[in-house]
Amino acid sequence: MLSEDEIMDVLEAFDLMRSYRAAAQLCGVDHHTVRRYVAAREAGVDPTSISTGERGSLSDPFIEKIEEWVDRSQGRVRADVVHDKLCALGYQGSPRTTRRVVRAVKATWRRTHARAYQPWIPEPGLWLQWDYGDGPVVNGRKTVLFCAWLAWSRFRVILALADRTLPSVISAWDRTFRILGGAPTYLLTDNEKTVTTRHVARIPVRNPAIVSAAIYYGVVVRTCVVADPESKGGTEATVRIAKADVVPTDANLRPDYQTFAELEAACEAAMERFNTRPHAVTRRIPAEALAEERAHLHRIPDEPYQVAFGLSRSVSWSSTVTFDGARYSVPHTLRGTRVWVRVAGDEVVVVAGGPGEVKEVARHRRVGPGQAQIDPSHYPERKEPADRRPKATNAAEAAFLALGEGAKLWLVEAAAVGTRGIEARMHEAVALARIVGVDRVDEALGLAAMAGRFGPGDLAAICDARRTEVRRADPSTSLQPGTGRWAGLVHGDAR
Repeated sequence: MLSEDEIMDVLEAFDLMRSYRAAAQLCGVDHHTVRRYVAAREAGVDPTSISTGERGSLSDPFIEKIEEWVDRSQGRVRADVVHDKLCALGYQGSPRTTRRVVRAVKATWRRTHARAYQPWIPEPGLWLQWDYGDGPVVNGRKTVLFCAWLAWSRFRVILALADRTLPSVISAWDRTFRILGGAPTYLLTDNEKTVTTRHVARIPVRNPAIVSAAIYYGVVVRTCVVADPESKGGTEATVRIAKADVVPTDANLRPDYQTFAELEAACEAAMERFNTRPHAVTRRIPAEALAEERAHLHRIPDEPYQVAFGLSRSVSWSSTVTFDGARYSVPHTLRGTRVWVRVAGDEVVVVAGGPGEVKEVARHRRVGPGQAQIDPSHYPERKEPADRRPKATNAAEAAFLALGEGAKLWLVEAAAVGTRGIEARMHEAVALARIVGVDRVDEALGLAAMAGRFGPGDLAAICDARRTEVRRADPSTSLQPGTGRWAGLVHGDAR
């Protein structure tokens, strides 16, 4: 038997929805009961005076205990747990009945304990929310989707990141601000370790590095309550639609990405679609609303924050830096200095300098731990061990090498074949140069090196042969016949 208040609730629900079943579902009674009360009212009979033929439930004696357990568990207790507890108290009902009763009690508890929201009216240029979503796997590496939402204009930013480390986060900040054309006053996000290191008396303790970056860009970082994503619902929606559109699934039939550049292109295409169509709430195009909101954003520095350059690394003696267990080369002029390394898609980027003078010095394809990426252009021209240049160590050697390139070539070739008495031959060449001249001796030494003549007297013989002049007749006074007819014979004109 329903109480007077419950009967009035049943009749009110029927008048609202004009449906027996809908009113019964809303009030937690049978639809036949609703029909009887409505029929009694239409007949002019007091609904409270009729008997509905209702019978008590086996759970009625235990309903207060069930409500107590639901309240203690904040509406989380399972029906099977409640059933076991009721059986220990002498309950004779079935598990199905218990599930129905627990479901109704939970629904009542949630209605009375539901979270109430005060409408939030955002101001232009004030709030930006950001969060992360699981991105697709590209080349065997898990990616991250950085999703930001500018509250007033509803403009969405979706960026692909290699990880969620501090350099990647600051780099995403910088790219987001430059896409928006400025920075807002507040940034709202979860309590990631890159933002909040710990909580003291429920007060979040900020990461000093993120505070420095926020000061650099002129923004204030705020975090929502722990395990309370509802406090930043705008960016939660951005993450949801970004994953549904960008991450390959059976629903969107999107193929897997072969490179990180393809993922970045997909993120840009998704941003273009989301920001160029009217928003469901404001009925405005976010890109057009952003054009108005830019007037309320403040300017950011021309150069990114230093941490956005990447992780600091020291350049070793071999002109390489170590990142994620792999080695990457940098120009040899940077040995002993510190550079910054970051991941950009499938590549590792190395920059040197700082704000105002930063420049990229190397870019490599990312490799796994234990591997290396070496660019030969980062090193000076390498001399092979066999490419040895003679260098004097005493006065006698200096005098011989001063003869010229032929002398150096002779020394290299003579040493290669193990010539005996090289020092004596060198002394003879210096003495011979005083007699016949340095140029002639240097030329003879070059010829001797090419001919492989390194014995005693070979140099003097070559000099004598080169000194003999061949006397030729003057063509203008010679009676020797010419070769003109031979030329005609060659061309087939001779008779």
